[in-house]
Amino acid sequence: MRRAWLLLVLFAAGACGASPAYEPRDGDIVFHTSRSAQSLAIQKATGSRYSHMGVVYIQDGQPLVYEAVEPVKLTPLDEWTRRGESGHFVVKRLRDADTVLTEAALERMLQVGEAFDGKHYDLYFEWSDDRIYCSELVWKIFDRALGIDLGELETIRDFDLSDPIVRAKVQERWGGPPPDNETVISPVAIFDSDRLVTVYRR
Repeated sequence: MRRAWLLLVLFAAGACGASPAYEPRDGDIVFHTSRSAQSLAIQKATGSRYSHMGVVYIQDGQPLVYEAVEPVKLTPLDEWTRRGESGHFVVKRLRDADTVLTEAALERMLQVGEAFDGKHYDLYFEWSDDRIYCSELVWKIFDRALGIDLGELETIRDFDLSDPIVRAKVQERWGGPPPDNETVISPVAIFDSDRLVTVYRR
């Protein structure tokens, strides 16, 4: 009995050690399932569990998430994770982050990102810099600062718009068919990028 109890304790300790606490790093990309009104439509149209994302920056020792909400802004990481469904989130990182994300590279990312600070959220998912949505913000920062394309660009026609929830949101936004040739980037396209590895999941 004592031996069985000891084995149980050791197993539990090992299981805990298999999921260490997340240690945020500059340039990490975080994903969660938003509880916003459009989240379910995004999930169904793109076939992804995750509907929102942002880039992590460490400022004065505090992890923040740079995200496109209303408006584009920095949000403390703990506040950002609480907004997600059940507090679940996933962290991805460049495979070669140790060599690519130098101090100079991170500075370029900050400079590129500053151009979007305070801009309104893009409800129509247009590929312009006038307004911007979450995955577009992340994609453009990495592309323009580092020359790294995280996921392949798509068009609205590539998404599944057949679900009633999606059709209702499309009607609400566009009042009819959306511009199916509009360039877009979805959270799942970035999530599945082979340039990234998963470093944490809660």
